[in-house]
Amino acid sequence: MLRNMVTSLIIHERVRTTEAKAKELRPFAERLITLAKKGDLHSRRLAGRQIADSEALRKLFDHIGPRFETRPGGYTRILKLGARKGDGAELALIELTENGA
Repeated sequence: MLRNMVTSLIIHERVRTTEAKAKELRPFAERLITLAKKGDLHSRRLAGRQIADSEALRKLFDHIGPRFETRPGGYTRILKLGARKGDGAELALIELTENGA
């Protein structure tokens, strides 16, 4: 589930999910972005273990990694959206922060 969610986060740059899933997704995504900042072949292969979609992997290393080159961490943010109508689960929006600065 986390692999699919991080792939969606990379492609769309934001995902609407429950608060608990967003909190689990954050360290997983930040680790992959840190690998993308390195940009070498070994990092690409390590990230490729977690991301099966080649387009998402390409976007991660070609666009997202260089975007956060100067930022030391904190690549994602979680915004709370309130309770879901059906079951009352707390919803959240996890998204990539704007630019590296």
